[in-house]
Amino acid sequence: MTASAATLTASPTTGHASPATPSTDPFYRSPGNLAAHRPGAVLRTRRVALVIDGVRAPVSSTQVLYRSTGEFGQPIVGVTTVLRPAAGTAGLISFHMAYDALGSQCDPSYTLRGNHPSTAGRLEQLVLSGYLARGFTVTVPDYEGTDQQWTIGRQSAQLALDGIRAALRITRLPTRTPVGMLGYSGGSVPTEFGAELAPAYAPELSIVGAAAGGLPVNLAHNLGYVSGSREWAGVIPALTEVYRRTYGLDVTSMLSPRGMAAIARVRTGCIAEFAAKFPGLTSAAMVRPPYRGLLDVAAVRAAINRNVMGTLGRPRVPLLLGVGASDPIGDGVMITADVAALARRYCATGVRTRFLRYAGQGHAEAFLPFEQDAAAFLAARFRGAPTPSCST
Repeated sequence: MTASAATLTASPTTGHASPATPSTDPFYRSPGNLAAHRPGAVLRTRRVALVIDGVRAPVSSTQVLYRSTGEFGQPIVGVTTVLRPAAGTAGLISFHMAYDALGSQCDPSYTLRGNHPSTAGRLEQLVLSGYLARGFTVTVPDYEGTDQQWTIGRQSAQLALDGIRAALRITRLPTRTPVGMLGYSGGSVPTEFGAELAPAYAPELSIVGAAAGGLPVNLAHNLGYVSGSREWAGVIPALTEVYRRTYGLDVTSMLSPRGMAAIARVRTGCIAEFAAKFPGLTSAAMVRPPYRGLLDVAAVRAAINRNVMGTLGRPRVPLLLGVGASDPIGDGVMITADVAALARRYCATGVRTRFLRYAGQGHAEAFLPFEQDAAAFLAARFRGAPTPSCST
C-alpha cells in the first residue's frame, strides 16, 4: 500500500492552519426541511485538500453534506469526503476509518485535511491512498454522525450507504458502479451493518463485497473482556457516554461518582486519548448500588441488544471477516469466537463468508495483515472473480 501511496505525493503544504472543527463549522449544519429530501440527497458541497503527513495529495477532494436516516428513522445530515484520482475510476470504495470519536475533531472529514490525525488514522490514510493510486474513487463518511454516536449500528450503516449514494451523485458515476465496503475496528460497524441493511435500505447500490476486521459483534461480551484491563478499559465510560447521547441513558441514576467523573473525562475525546487512560477500571466501579455492573442496568442491555451484529438483516454480498487472537479470548478488545460464530451463522444461511484469524496478533497488530487480505478480497470482487466458498 505505501509504495502505491508514494505515487500520489505532491508538494508539501506550508503554513497550514487548522480550520474550524466540525462542531463549529457552518458547513455541517442542517439546511432545514430534511424530510423533503430523499436519503442520499446532496445538500451542500465544497472542495477541500487531502493532506497526508503534511503533503497535499493531487486528487480531487470534495466534502458533501447529505441527507441520511438516524437510529430511530429520523432525517439527519451526514458528511462524507469524496476522493477521486485524476485518471479514470476502477469502482468506488466506501472506506470507514476507525476514528471511534466522542469529539468532532476526530471526524475523518477534519483529519483528512491534515488536522492532527492519530497514528492509526495516518496508517489508514496511507491505505486509502493506495486505493486512489489504483484508480478507485474513495468515499470516507463521518459515519458516527454529527453527534459522534460511536458503535450505533443502524445509524452508522445508513450514513455509510447514503454517503455512497451522495458520492455517486456528485461524481456522476452511474448507479451500477461497483462498490466495495471496507473498515477495521470501529470502521467494521458501518461495514458489517451496511452489508446487513443494504438489501432493504439501499437495494439499488451495486455492492460487490464487504471486508470488516476487528469486529465488536456483541458489546455485552466486549464489556466483560475489557473490564479491568490496562489498555482498553477506557472504552467502558466512552460507550456509556454514547448510550447517554443516543438513547437518553439516565446516567445520574446509575453511575457512581467515579463513573460520572470518567464519562466527563472522555466526553470530547478520540479513542487514542482515552482507551488506555483508565487502567484497571471495571464495569462494577462505574455503577452505584444496587447495580453490580453496567449489564445490570436494563437500559444498557437494551442499547447493546439493538447493536448486535447479524441481527438486522442478511447480507447479499460476499464478506471477509477478520480478527486477531493474542490470548485465549481475543485480540485484547474484540472476541475472536464472536467473529468466528458470526461467520458460521452467515455461511449457514448461504452468505459467502471468509473468516480469517490472525494468530498471535493483538488488535493493533492485526490491522495491517487484515488490510492486505481485504485489498486482495475486494480486488477479486471488482474483477468479477468467482465468489469463494465459505471458509470459517
